[in-house]
Amino acid sequence: MSIQQPSITVSTRDLERLSALLAGAAGQTEAGRALEAELDRAHVVEDDALPGDVVAMHRSVRFSQEDGPCREMTLVYPHEADAEQGRISVLAPVGSALLGLSVGQRIRWPLPSGAHTILTIEAVTA
Repeated sequence: MSIQQPSITVSTRDLERLSALLAGAAGQTEAGRALEAELDRAHVVEDDALPGDVVAMHRSVRFSQEDGPCREMTLVYPHEADAEQGRISVLAPVGSALLGLSVGQRIRWPLPSGAHTILTIEAVTA
């Protein structure tokens, strides 16, 4: 199955804060470089123009995995991450992959086994 890289949208506030995060040590990591690549291709909109169905910082996202259950998590900055509370860092591979996607979009996601799955955004809440 061929899934093209979906377009993403981020707010100016998230772009500024994430760029500041990447200006530090986080930007020198593989995760930081992956996030930077996502930000480089993002469509940037003013904060009040960001649609409510777009995955943004501090928003919760419910997504399904091909042949798997739905999962829900809140996208947060690294110092706020807490897997037990469902708060995933934007520097986690799935965090940077979900940033900027909107409801209905799908992304091809690599699995540790080397295979791939498809993640679909089901819902986004503030």
